Amino acid sequence: MDGNQTKTNASLCPFNLIRWHYLASYWYILVICVLGIVFNVFVLTVLCLHKKACTVAEIYLSNLAAADLPLLSALPFWAEHALKEFEWPFGGRLCKMVNVFIIMSGYCSIYSLVLISIDRYLALVFPLSHERLRRPLLAKVGCLMVWVLSFLPSVPHLIYMDVITIHGNITICIVIYPNYATAVGCEIMQIMLIFIIPIFIISFYSLKTFQALRNRPIEGVSVQKRAKKATLLIVAALLVFLICWIPFHMMAIIYILDYVEVLMLTPNTTIFIYVWYPIFINLKMFTSVLNPILYVFVGKNFRKKVKEISKCQK
Repeated sequence: MDGNQTKTNASLCPFNLIRWHYLASYWYILVICVLGIVFNVFVLTVLCLHKKACTVAEIYLSNLAAADLPLLSALPFWAEHALKEFEWPFGGRLCKMVNVFIIMSGYCSIYSLVLISIDRYLALVFPLSHERLRRPLLAKVGCLMVWVLSFLPSVPHLIYMDVITIHGNITICIVIYPNYATAVGCEIMQIMLIFIIPIFIISFYSLKTFQALRNRPIEGVSVQKRAKKATLLIVAALLVFLICWIPFHMMAIIYILDYVEVLMLTPNTTIFIYVWYPIFINLKMFTSVLNPILYVFVGKNFRKKVKEISKCQK
């Protein structure tokens, strides 16, 4: 066997090894879909059925739960897509619709987290002096703006997403930009708006809140416990966000740098991206399950509302 044939076999080996990824991704996506829908619908049901009006924090949390639902409703199509080794069997209209749902949900979810991090900063660091900024009406307007602005970045995919046939009989759902400049511009816009800007805002306000709570004078055991719990929640939420989102977007940045020929990827690097990119996409989806657990279920007020509603139902 000559050197070229050995190199070819070595290059193809990783692609043969990832066949199990398709089946694993299929079941993983379905589990995320079921758990995410159950958790987020449960959150919305509790907040809607409770007699008392929602607080500003609860308005943002309900918006976060609602923001995850478009993504979760699109996941069954994505699961079938993964099972068919990323061949798209659903036609052009669903190709556009599913991707628009996923993109809108991503933007709406991440900017809901931005609103939550800012509101948490105001509530914990300036509980009295910034009450005017924490009115329910302003919170609802902010949520509405998030939904409207989340649609705008999905417009390029609504226009350019389409189904094409490759290798004679393989149908794929892919975004086809009209030219090089549009492709680079849209991809850079996506990374800036859905990753760089929100990750900076969330990290900034989370760290400022963390520092303020650490430096706050001890006012009593109960106050100290609440501050400690709030601090741990902030750290946990920030870590989950970073762990789930950074790998996917780092891959996207590497892809863009290769596309504009700033980086020249080797065959081994290309294989690495091919293997890990779907895994990082699945990791990003996991936030739809973690968000209601971190931001809602651990809250004492939410558990109190669940008990009150369950008593009323008896």
